[in-house]
Amino acid sequence: MRDVLADLLRWWSADEPAGLAVVTATWSSAPRQPGAAMAVGPGGEVVGSVSGGCVEAAVYDLCLVAAETGEFRTARFGVADDLAMGVGLTCGGTVELAIGRVDRSTFPELPELVEAVASGEPVSVRISDGYVLARGVAGAAAVAFHPAPRMIIFGATDHAAAVARIGGFLGYRVTVCDARPVFATARRFPGADEVVVDWPHRYLAAEAAAGRIDDRTVLCVLTHDPKFDVPTLEVALRLDVGYVGAMGSRRTHDDRLGRLREAGLTEPELGRLSSPIGLDLGARSPEETAVSIAAEIVALRHGGSGERLARRDGPVHKKF
Repeated sequence: MRDVLADLLRWWSADEPAGLAVVTATWSSAPRQPGAAMAVGPGGEVVGSVSGGCVEAAVYDLCLVAAETGEFRTARFGVADDLAMGVGLTCGGTVELAIGRVDRSTFPELPELVEAVASGEPVSVRISDGYVLARGVAGAAAVAFHPAPRMIIFGATDHAAAVARIGGFLGYRVTVCDARPVFATARRFPGADEVVVDWPHRYLAAEAAAGRIDDRTVLCVLTHDPKFDVPTLEVALRLDVGYVGAMGSRRTHDDRLGRLREAGLTEPELGRLSSPIGLDLGARSPEETAVSIAAEIVALRHGGSGERLARRDGPVHKKF
């Protein structure tokens, strides 16, 4: 739903009602997860998506009806033999939607929601015959807005600039950190949300102590210099984060492991390190390398194998 908020607010501000469909539950291999949304505004303008394209046309019509009548309803789409090539999820999953009208009476707190999401405040929205904003993430909420997960990139390099861009595309709040002010500039990293000039290990330790690191955080060490990457990894591998990767050749990797063992890291801690970073895509350029790093992060996050789908059997989407 995050991706339709700006348009919803634009229509709300103009006092023009919109129809909104929100995914509230999924089963099996549905292509979108709870919280995905599609909105239809005045004149039939559409933003967002609730599936991989399978049921968008039918949901579009339901949103038009909701915007016109103000009626809230639920709808469920799944796969069946007689629907598989019609209105249904050909991927084999099932999706449940809440569909209603968004206007100043049904969602008076919409501007507050947009402001809270933009500031990174955890909030949620409950949907029944209207939309109710709740501060914090409530368990029974139809849509929960968590702060964006963090990606922290250490090393102000061309590869870092490419990884920052793809990190933002994947929905991370991206920080680039380097101790060299001549390289760590906002101009060199337009894809980053912030650029920090500090020693990487010192910055990471401070962020962890302040509670700004969690189990969704992604750490990419791209410094290529033992005096930077070894102290940083010594801190990183002892934190409860989602991913720690480090760039370098296999010779660099072996040397780095030796230094980390000398620093007292255990084998289980070292086993959390993805190094050399990324999947084997045959990447050469910084941009291709960034794709390989992002692919590894996504695969580990969702339990993917990293193999070619064309050479695998079974469903494309993992069951949730």
